[in-house]
Amino acid sequence: MTTNNTATNPGNFTKYKVLAAVLGAVIPIAVAILYYFPNVFRIEGAQVKALPAVNAALNSLTAVFLMLGYYFIRRKEVAKHRAMMGIAFLLGSLFLVSYVAYHSQVESTKFGGEGAIRFVYYFILLTHIVLAAITVGLVLFTLYFALTEQFQKHRRIARWTYPIWLYVSVTGVIVYFMIAPYYT
Repeated sequence: MTTNNTATNPGNFTKYKVLAAVLGAVIPIAVAILYYFPNVFRIEGAQVKALPAVNAALNSLTAVFLMLGYYFIRRKEVAKHRAMMGIAFLLGSLFLVSYVAYHSQVESTKFGGEGAIRFVYYFILLTHIVLAAITVGLVLFTLYFALTEQFQKHRRIARWTYPIWLYVSVTGVIVYFMIAPYYT
């Protein structure tokens, strides 16, 4: 008698793989639309002034839980790794919702620094933006491979996802502190 173990038969999860691919493309496009058309979804009277600080806190916590997840998997404490990465995913998701809420209501703040700091800021910002767009798909597929118990694929993609996601989380906080003096 053979049993159909859906966890080890990734073909049963094709719709989730398609969903991950679609979200990995649609979310960065939606964020780009908010950037180029900031008033499209504007809600008069929406109070979002505190969200950049909330976003920085969410990014900071995401980075902490990513590092804890890495620490636990290196020690082969899989259950703790899974819990830390689940929390990092939740915090990253909350960040994304908060980020979209803020940028749907407020135009982007212009950086006012001059000289070398301007170059540093824009370098960090540009690499942050490009890698953040890539991170969405990487995180979703890393999660997909873990949930479908395709651990060899999970490990292979996680080797890219982890450092990129960590970089995006940390640089998000750096960008916040560099731009914060220019918020109106």
